[in-house]
Amino acid sequence: MIYADLLKHLLPPVSYDRNGVVLSASQGAEGSALDGVLESASSIHNEADARSTYSLLSDWERVSGLSALNLSVEQRRAALTAKLSAHGGQSRPYFVAMAERMGFSGATIKEFKPATCNGTCNDSLYGEPDRFVWQMNLPSAGGKFIANCNSPCNSPLGSWGTGAVENAIRALRPANTTVIFENT
Repeated sequence: MIYADLLKHLLPPVSYDRNGVVLSASQGAEGSALDGVLESASSIHNEADARSTYSLLSDWERVSGLSALNLSVEQRRAALTAKLSAHGGQSRPYFVAMAERMGFSGATIKEFKPATCNGTCNDSLYGEPDRFVWQMNLPSAGGKFIANCNSPCNSPLGSWGTGAVENAIRALRPANTTVIFENT
């Protein structure tokens, strides 16, 4: 039973004409508002979970410090879930595992070490500032998101890109380092 009908049943039977034009219009408007509240309340459990949120996705991103860029809803959810499920860590395996959770299996990290007199002639000539730079190598075949039956109607059928993983890694990298990304 819709709320407009329920509101009509709450009226005293003799004092009001339940089928009056003005009263029906008023209770129809109030009933529609209450129906909307019920529908919104029933969908709130989806919005409370970062893996299924849609309406509150931008709020989740704002609170977690992520920016959406031009990513699909699925990519944004994946980045948000990776950020929220991260238990901390600043090791190479931690960042490689983060990339794998976001669809980039086979990611690797390269670090740049300064040249020393103990090095060989074939060593790269990196300077002291390069000690704080590291490169995340992401497989170009990774990061694919294909729409499914649970995807919103306006999401693309498929999307590719490294924006979500780059944002997540930049947000969690050690503060004294610079990370660069390379597609392999």
